[in-house]
Amino acid sequence: MSVQEQLRSQLQATFSPHWLEVENESHMHSVPANSETHFRLVMASTAFEGKRAVARHQLVYKELAELLAGPIHALAMHLYDPREWQEKTHEAPVSPDCLGGSKADSGEQA
Repeated sequence: MSVQEQLRSQLQATFSPHWLEVENESHMHSVPANSETHFRLVMASTAFEGKRAVARHQLVYKELAELLAGPIHALAMHLYDPREWQEKTHEAPVSPDCLGGSKADSGEQA
């Protein structure tokens, strides 16, 4: 099972989201082709009702601790309760282009 599939499956099982998008954005970063290290998550769930952004992120971090300690390097999260998501008309911010580079780009030795 791919990292993206694991991520989606775990989130679905834990949060029963009304909306779930899991996008592999690794291709936007300085990583080898076909990597699964950078993801964008958009999720609307009743689990987030009445919680501030930090508490919502903490819930997701707790659930995904093993993946975040291993294959996932970065996770951009956009977390909403169902009412907020409806008000957003099902649109979350897009991720900016990566401005970082690899050590190979800067001439540094590994």
